Amino acid sequence: MKKPTQNSTQKPTVTKGLSRREFVGTSAAAGAWVMGCPAFIRSRSPNSKLGVGLIGVGGRGRGHVQACAGEDIIALCDVNANSLKGAQKIAPQARTYQDLREFFEKLDDIDAVVVSTSEHTHAFATLPALQAKKHVYCEKPLTRDVHECRIITEAAAEAGVQTQMGTQIHAGQNYRRVVELIHSGAIGPVPEVHTWVSRAGINHADQTDLRQIGQPVKGRRIN
Repeated sequence: MKKPTQNSTQKPTVTKGLSRREFVGTSAAAGAWVMGCPAFIRSRSPNSKLGVGLIGVGGRGRGHVQACAGEDIIALCDVNANSLKGAQKIAPQARTYQDLREFFEKLDDIDAVVVSTSEHTHAFATLPALQAKKHVYCEKPLTRDVHECRIITEAAAEAGVQTQMGTQIHAGQNYRRVVELIHSGAIGPVPEVHTWVSRAGINHADQTDLRQIGQPVKGRRIN
């Protein structure tokens, strides 16, 4: 989601009213993800907090609510009432919505939006935030298809705000080194790539599903 035409040495354009806040650039993204927090959420000044709105606050989204607890969590949005109740325990002062359209009706006190909805709805939650010139962190995948991706990329470039797509450990040095090796041709042409996952996450499958695939039933579901 990075602005395709932005030079890495340029300072990002931020939303009106944020002139006192400096946002962490791409070089700090890997370090921020070690703590599980979107890079742009980490304002450098401890006396300057961001107004954050989160869309999708169950499962992975709950982790983002916790990661943003040091900022001003203004609004929470989730179609699941139980997920909202759980997130409210972290941010009891935040206003809540079960319809993201209502969430976007009031954005004047929100600086940044975190999107952790179901994968096929990421673009629909991200685009209105960019059009309102809000900083956006969106979980992967960014969109369903190339068409949606082009629309989001163009909107991000026009908005001139900080954006980040969550790739977690893929922002770390180990994965970045692999990319360097491929791009440099050090391992030769890569004609084919295979990827897989060996287990179901405990936040996305019930205990019956885990037993059926032979996985240990540990942890707890996040509601």
